[in-house]
Amino acid sequence: MKKNKTSNPSHIVLTSHPPKDGGNVPKIEWGAEKLKSRGPLIASMADRASSNVIGAYAGAYSVYRAVSVATGDLDPLHVPDLHNTAPAEPIGPHPQWFEENRIVSLDPWGHMAGAAFDDLRQKGLDVRPTIAVTKAHINMPEIHEAVAAGRLKPDGKILKENGDVRVTKAAIDPVWHLPGIAHRLDVDENDLRRSLFENSGGMFPELVTRPDLKVFLPPIGGHTVYMMGDVSTIHDPSVPLGCRLHDECNGSDVFGSDICTCRPYLCHGIEIAIETAQAGGNGLIIYNRKEGRALGEVAKFLVYNARKRQEGGDSAAKYFERTECVAGVQDMRFQELMPDIFNWLGITKIDRFASMSDMKHDAIASHGIEIVERIPIPPELIPADAAVEMEAKKAAGYFVPDEDQIADKDALKDVQGRKLDE
Repeated sequence: MKKNKTSNPSHIVLTSHPPKDGGNVPKIEWGAEKLKSRGPLIASMADRASSNVIGAYAGAYSVYRAVSVATGDLDPLHVPDLHNTAPAEPIGPHPQWFEENRIVSLDPWGHMAGAAFDDLRQKGLDVRPTIAVTKAHINMPEIHEAVAAGRLKPDGKILKENGDVRVTKAAIDPVWHLPGIAHRLDVDENDLRRSLFENSGGMFPELVTRPDLKVFLPPIGGHTVYMMGDVSTIHDPSVPLGCRLHDECNGSDVFGSDICTCRPYLCHGIEIAIETAQAGGNGLIIYNRKEGRALGEVAKFLVYNARKRQEGGDSAAKYFERTECVAGVQDMRFQELMPDIFNWLGITKIDRFASMSDMKHDAIASHGIEIVERIPIPPELIPADAAVEMEAKKAAGYFVPDEDQIADKDALKDVQGRKLDE
């Protein structure tokens, strides 16, 4: 038997064109130096006419919310109770928040929106946080292994005897300022908006019908930030910072697949972050949900099959070619947008950067963030089945301490000059 529906179609107002009278919706001044001046981001499900952004809160999960409304499990007019949800640690504001086009893919004020606009919420405007900051512990087998090997020592503050690591963590939903995104990617804003509209199956008509709406909450995965040490000093260039910037690899990160180096490098980065925090600095792990270089896990597994079945077997020389044959492109992560998280945290210097990716390094450096030391993955952490991937990446322009580490000269000749990400 079908559940009773709680949705009421009468509350839906189409907003494919700007209101003739300009409406009474609060304006957004992206980059303003005060949150009240910047204005709230409103993605109202109850009254679309009052929205001043395109899309929905928690965009990657908005379809599930829609299904919950359709099945009667969720009242479409529900307003979240944000009592006691304030950030566990204050972050910002930092000067980078106010520089034009310095932050374009997230809302730097997103963690403050709940309390700051409670007055608007009381009036019925749906204003929600797009960032949440809390405290927690993490505990991974590799941390225990590092302790057993003597590389890490519990100190009771950062690393406890039972292997728990104290962290402050933040979850960040994407918030795109479309003019800034277009500028960062060097494309025309109208072309960007039309491509987003057409290649999402027309999901967001306001992209092409509402040029007055400049902010978009895209239905894509967000980011998680893990901070170790004193969060209040993470922006201080005099306090050493150890960092791993990691793009999602579900097969390795969660299930331990040994065809790539993702989980070993992630764990190595966590070890570096702990070491740096224990030495009086801070540790930072940024986890981006961009599975398979943002090509998706289905495309990734299809490439795995193609690589294993090709004539002559898997090889570094054909590694990226097979990806491009399946997906049409080698990488869709657009690391140009990635430095926004560092700018949100006010970071201007990274002392120990656990990454071999030139794309990541160059994107960060382009924002004036100094990287003092780049740390490659130790050879003993590379699984045997990941050797092909590592040789292909080295040949494609990855940072290595010594060019002699490129063993596959055919791969070097085949893909010399390409700058690919991990």
